[in-house]
Amino acid sequence: MFKSIRWRIAASYSVLILTAMAGLSLFLSNVSRNTALEELRANLQVQARAVAENVLPVLQADGNGAELQAMAERWSQLLAARVTIIAPDGEVMAESEMAAEAMANHLRRPEIQQALVTGEGSITRFSESLGLEMVYAAQAVRADDELLGFVRVALPADIVQSRISDLQNTLLTAALLTTVFAVLLALVIAERTARPVRRLTAVAGRMAQGDLGARLFVTSRDEVGQLTKAFNNMGQQLREKVGNLAEERSRLATVLDLMADGVLITDRDGRVRLLNPAAAELLNSSEKEALGHSFAQVVRHHQLIEVWQRCQDTGEEQTETVEVGQRDLFVQIIVTPLRRTDPRSEGPPLPEGREGSLVILQNLTPLRRLQHVRRDFISNISHELRTPLASLKALVETLRDVALDDPPAAERFLDSAEREVDSLTQMVQELLELSRIESGKVPLRLAPVTVADVVLPAVERLQPQAERSNLSLTIELPDDLPPVLVDAGRVQQVVSNLVHNAIKFTTAGGAITVKARHDRDENAVVVTVRDTGVGIPEIDLSRIFERFYKADRARSGGGTGLGLAIARHQVEAHGGRIWVKSREGKGSAFSFSLPVAGPQVAGTIEVPDTSLP
Repeated sequence: MFKSIRWRIAASYSVLILTAMAGLSLFLSNVSRNTALEELRANLQVQARAVAENVLPVLQADGNGAELQAMAERWSQLLAARVTIIAPDGEVMAESEMAAEAMANHLRRPEIQQALVTGEGSITRFSESLGLEMVYAAQAVRADDELLGFVRVALPADIVQSRISDLQNTLLTAALLTTVFAVLLALVIAERTARPVRRLTAVAGRMAQGDLGARLFVTSRDEVGQLTKAFNNMGQQLREKVGNLAEERSRLATVLDLMADGVLITDRDGRVRLLNPAAAELLNSSEKEALGHSFAQVVRHHQLIEVWQRCQDTGEEQTETVEVGQRDLFVQIIVTPLRRTDPRSEGPPLPEGREGSLVILQNLTPLRRLQHVRRDFISNISHELRTPLASLKALVETLRDVALDDPPAAERFLDSAEREVDSLTQMVQELLELSRIESGKVPLRLAPVTVADVVLPAVERLQPQAERSNLSLTIELPDDLPPVLVDAGRVQQVVSNLVHNAIKFTTAGGAITVKARHDRDENAVVVTVRDTGVGIPEIDLSRIFERFYKADRARSGGGTGLGLAIARHQVEAHGGRIWVKSREGKGSAFSFSLPVAGPQVAGTIEVPDTSLP
């Protein structure tokens, strides 16, 4: 119960009030008793004077003890008090309560000593003869400055207590009522004081659970109201700061998600605490599998682990290029130690404050592949140029040495030289065509045409060549094919390249089939050129559409190696795709898709070719 501030405040007030009321009651009781005693002593003193005035004539006439005894008893009855008449030497001459002869000398009694000096005296003391606390008042009896004796009047002190009992009861009742009222008032005050604190606690709990918009109304201008206002301001600032942090975190998360480089953060124990999608893809893992596990368990490659370990040992950034052979990846790893900066200074980070490591994985596989492509390009173009140039050089030298004087031989040599020049010219034209297509400078004149209009002309043009090679060339075009939105001339070039390659790599007696179908899922028409030729090795399938790339079997034949690269760019410029399926020795099937022309398309549309290599 006393864990609540309300009860602590109420209990404190109650204890304070009870203590104050008890002290006040005790003080008032003592004051009342003392006042009553003083009043009693004063009354007794007056009574003592009255008795002294009546006793004076008897003492002047040297009255006997019997007369004095009678007067003491009579006055005792009148005053309802104890009356004692004492001689100047202290001997008791008359006593209303006891025999005078049995009483001791009273000259040394305090009240008698006061009366001897001042003429009167009073005191409250314990009476040994009666065994009670008594209030005494003494009066000296004098005549012409002659001391004749003393008169003493006394009453028990209990009379005062009985008189003030009612007053004490009244004071106690008032104190109890006041205490009850004060305690109730303390409970009300404690409740009013604790209620804003409870409200603040409730709002703080809501804010701790994420409700940063929770606020309190300011209902007073006192300290609690100022605390509420300060709390609301703190909540507003906290909401703004958390919002800014969330925005920054969102931006950072977006940057990390969109980064092409892989990013990992490990703690001081080497466990992964952050992993972006690029890193997960490079490491063939997932965020769920990686977070909380050690760096070695996540990367699973000894060279990457060694680079990270060197950074942990030296505390310095480490960079190395690693080839991950199992996945054919070429990765550059950069490991940077994360350091904790001393908040008390603006100096450099503390070496002993290292909190973990930042690991960046850069996938250099595409760059390496481009280097291979460049090397292959140089090798292929050198090979393609060297053959016709060597032939031209040999023809020119032979013509110069022996054939100038033999016109028929010279004619044959010139024809051969012309064919080599034509081959070089075709190669240059194809290079220029591919360059224009890749640069996006070749506009496409799109128009809705039938599939037959783009397939039949190219196939009919190559039909004689197929017959000379003893090959069957057939066309299968369904009647319900929808029109396509293409540049007919450029698509005819694609079909010509594919059919020409099929003729070149199919042995005599083989078959070539050109067919088309409507792919409703992609809303496109798919054209396929299938042959029964030599096929393509599986290792070459991923690079068959690169410039100048040829499979080993293809190198035995002619051609520049640019036809499939040109076909790929032409198809992609139309928004389609091209692919190949082949098995070595079983033939190949080249397919490409063309977009279907919508019913709203009419006329010719010129669009630039923005395809990229």
